[in-house]
Amino acid sequence: MTRWIFVALLALLSGCSELLFYPSPDVPFTPARAKLEYRDVTLTTSDGVQLAGWWLPAREGVPLKGTVLHLHGNGGNMAWHLGGAFWLPKQGYQVLMLDYRGYGRSHGAPSLPAVYRDIDAAFAWLDKAPEAQGKPLVLLGQSLGGALAVHYLAEHPQRSRQLHALVLDGVPASYRDVARYTLDNAWLTWPLQVPLSWLVPDGDSAIGAMPRLSGAPVLFFHSIDDTIVPLENGLSLYKAANPPKVFQLTRGNHVETFGDPTWREVMLRFLDDPQHFTGLRRLAEIPRTDPPVNSQPAQQKQGSQ
Repeated sequence: MTRWIFVALLALLSGCSELLFYPSPDVPFTPARAKLEYRDVTLTTSDGVQLAGWWLPAREGVPLKGTVLHLHGNGGNMAWHLGGAFWLPKQGYQVLMLDYRGYGRSHGAPSLPAVYRDIDAAFAWLDKAPEAQGKPLVLLGQSLGGALAVHYLAEHPQRSRQLHALVLDGVPASYRDVARYTLDNAWLTWPLQVPLSWLVPDGDSAIGAMPRLSGAPVLFFHSIDDTIVPLENGLSLYKAANPPKVFQLTRGNHVETFGDPTWREVMLRFLDDPQHFTGLRRLAEIPRTDPPVNSQPAQQKQGSQ
């Protein structure tokens, strides 16, 4: 949380879009750590920047269901965000993970609007990848990655029409509103939260682009426990979207969604039939996976639920 406050303060003082990004050049591990087959790929943007990516093929022996383009959040690099995609190959989905310019081993420095060229390069790579031809294409955007995806797709409607489905996890509707929320929760900046937040550039926020998206059904994940992007912010983005759309409440920290097998199952069911899936309507439908808090016998505990 401290990092977000620091980044927000810098952005407020400068109004600079580069400060939406918090990259790290260190790649501490590869998908091999998670015992995943993978290969390194290099993508080249329209302005000549070389980007690093990982291609995770679907597990051998599992029927291939489609391709997922994964766009990660603002911190670190794709190694930090492997938790969003590691589970998909086992389920029959091959994955392209991408590091934006300036992240990990990608060249350049991240900024808006240049980073949209990175997303365009990922689509162009998939256009030519033999493994992806004729397979349903899904875009999974987490946090800032989802906000970037929404803006990009609104500007490139032909890409939106290519998608079988769009999945957005913990995505901020408004950079300015998230900054205000962050400032409101820090004693140092609380008195100036409103005037300072107006210094944050908000023109590329997803809330402005969302109503222009059409074609791909959208699944929104948002945790009621999220302390980075408040639930109200995610709800406003959902309300701005065109149908078909599903809003799925979750539990847990910001974009730690797919550490819980419940939410993996929700996404898989959605991808099976994105036009008609309605999600889990009540949190009471979520199976309890927490360990017992006491030593009650299993039979007694079950009877008390």
